[in-house]
Amino acid sequence: MFDSFVIVDWSAASQPKTGRDSIWICAVDRDGVERLVENPQTRHSAKNLLRELLSDAMARGERVLLGFDFPFGYPAGFAQRLGLNHAPPWRAVWDEIAARLKDAENNSNDRFTVAAEFNRRVSNRAFPFWGCPVRFTDDFLGPKHHNGHAADGLAEKRLIDRWMVGAQPCWKLAYTGSVGSQSLTGIPVVRALRDDPRWAQRARIWPFETGLAVPDAAQIVFAEVWPSWWRGDIRGDYGPPNDKAQVRTVARIFASADGTGALPMWFVGDPDLTAEQRRVVETEEAWTLGVIRARQRAAPAPTPTLPRLRGRGAPCVNRADETLPRKRGREDRRASGGPGGAEIASRVRKYSYLRDPEAIYRASFAAIRAEADLPRFPAVQRSLALRLAHAAGDVAILDDLVSSRGAVQAGRRALAAGMPILVDAEMVAAGI
Repeated sequence: MFDSFVIVDWSAASQPKTGRDSIWICAVDRDGVERLVENPQTRHSAKNLLRELLSDAMARGERVLLGFDFPFGYPAGFAQRLGLNHAPPWRAVWDEIAARLKDAENNSNDRFTVAAEFNRRVSNRAFPFWGCPVRFTDDFLGPKHHNGHAADGLAEKRLIDRWMVGAQPCWKLAYTGSVGSQSLTGIPVVRALRDDPRWAQRARIWPFETGLAVPDAAQIVFAEVWPSWWRGDIRGDYGPPNDKAQVRTVARIFASADGTGALPMWFVGDPDLTAEQRRVVETEEAWTLGVIRARQRAAPAPTPTLPRLRGRGAPCVNRADETLPRKRGREDRRASGGPGGAEIASRVRKYSYLRDPEAIYRASFAAIRAEADLPRFPAVQRSLALRLAHAAGDVAILDDLVSSRGAVQAGRRALAAGMPILVDAEMVAAGI
């Protein structure tokens, strides 16, 4: 079907960024041979790189599949709630986002402002978008989940998001696993690439412009993908970071599926969708390429039951032995005549966690220094940034770190003078 496969791991970072949680692009040919692996610092650079890829492919007469790892659509009814009735719902939303989002060449953007304005138009309150740094909080956008979907009628997740265990809602703009900001900053890029006059007549957005069907008429096909769908197949040696490993692995997965003849069925989606579900998918919500059946969350593991040691009057197994790993679907060992105590002891799972506090700090700080690009901060702020990322367990929060002039020095003077430190509930009580 295709001569080239391009997988893009997107980022909504507010400044140039490489490494973890940044943009990664991998292109392979039909045999899975890599043509490039790039880590552009900005969305502007990524768009230009993708344009060059497409231009070269068109010159060679190739068919190209491009997969982006963010939602292409929103839950049904969003366009109508925004008052957009002049085009197919998906296209109306894409046009509106592209018209309103300001995304500079240095990655600075106003996605939170755009989300707040959409909330105002949809509900006149902080719904449905949520999740933002405190400085962007206002009457129409909040940092926490609003819990308003049940009463409002606009769904929290698209149909496809309910099909995929672990998929995040497109309304969530920040925090672990969020994809909302990626959609707001990524949709205008895909729209611009699709509408490039050099190939606009030969490009299609799946499934919006093709239906849930094989896009035979298109030379360039843009699709939504979710690398975590293949999380068990991601090759760690293709990284680090994991973002790089994902695009390299998934690009090869698509090339392999095309080679074995499995890829056409992926474009059909779940064949058991109802006519109404197909209509919603094809006009508003989109679908994730590669998902042909719902993946249900596994049933909880049964509570492990420990056997008694064999022999008359033998005591119960000590509580200390309850570190046995759980086995899903395994029948109760007590009923089946489980193993003896020696065998139980041999199965106790051993872990090698770091326990020395200093060793934990050293390992954490080393990982942060490798991934967080600390030199971007003034020297006086770097130790603070390092410890913030350590405390949060996430270097991505540093993308939103700002401080006023002299703030770090003032904080150090206050600590040296024995000033009180407000934490958690005390901060709330103090209005911080």
